[in-house]
Amino acid sequence: MLRNMKKHIFLLGFLSILGSCGFQPLYVEKQGNSVWHYDGEYNTSIIKEMSQIKVEPIAERFGQLIRNELLDSLTPKGAPKKPKYKLYVELQSKEIIQQALRDDITATRERVQYTVVYTLKKEGEDVVSGNSTAFVSYDIMANPYSTTFAQKKTEEDAAKIIANDIVLRLGSYFNSKLTKTDKK
Repeated sequence: MLRNMKKHIFLLGFLSILGSCGFQPLYVEKQGNSVWHYDGEYNTSIIKEMSQIKVEPIAERFGQLIRNELLDSLTPKGAPKKPKYKLYVELQSKEIIQQALRDDITATRERVQYTVVYTLKKEGEDVVSGNSTAFVSYDIMANPYSTTFAQKKTEEDAAKIIANDIVLRLGSYFNSKLTKTDKK
């Protein structure tokens, strides 16, 4: 009986630790003092602030893909009429590395590394800046159409990776600036 009681106490302790792991959404802040349950109210000021970002045009096809992904994530309801912020993104480098060489030294696979630099500005001053990198690869096939299709698909994938990274970093910035962090 004492053994079962110890198991129950251990299980109860484990569940209470697991329940208090501190997981919370990044883009919203829970309102109220309720620690144990969600009462349905969140502060959406982070989402509202991020929707005030105007994404400036980005050069080349790859830049257009990134911009479209950023627009979908940051301003899904349309561009802001009077934006508070401007986001500038520029392709810094695209490096193609041949891999999996055949006996005749032709590659059967290519790995591509895209690196972009981004800057969020408010009233002309830098607020957040950084760089983001995506690594993608594709197979070089006997059919040139298939290889071209694979290249375009990996370019789209890299644009999504970079846009998601930028959005997460901007969300983290706004989360740190707009949420109350009372640590006593």
